[in-house]
Amino acid sequence: MVFKPPMFNDKEPTIEVENPPVAELETRVADALATNFGVDATDVTVVANGADITLTGTVLNAGEIERATEVAAAVTGVSSVRNLIRSGGFLH
Repeated sequence: MVFKPPMFNDKEPTIEVENPPVAELETRVADALATNFGVDATDVTVVANGADITLTGTVLNAGEIERATEVAAAVTGVSSVRNLIRSGGFLH
């Protein structure tokens, strides 16, 4: 077996950005939701588009939906929160 180093168009591949800022912001918002006692974020998904956050998924009640918006908006770097979370009305 002959080993060849990985190449892309005759150039070695490089990593331009290991952890892009969007992924870092998504992680920080998801962590804030996961550690907040007012929201069961088990079924909540966080997506960042620049500094704008979109929340989707389900929570137990309307109070958790409102609290999720508050928690996400409080994270440094977030400029707006679009909350599409629905109330599932059931226990996990």
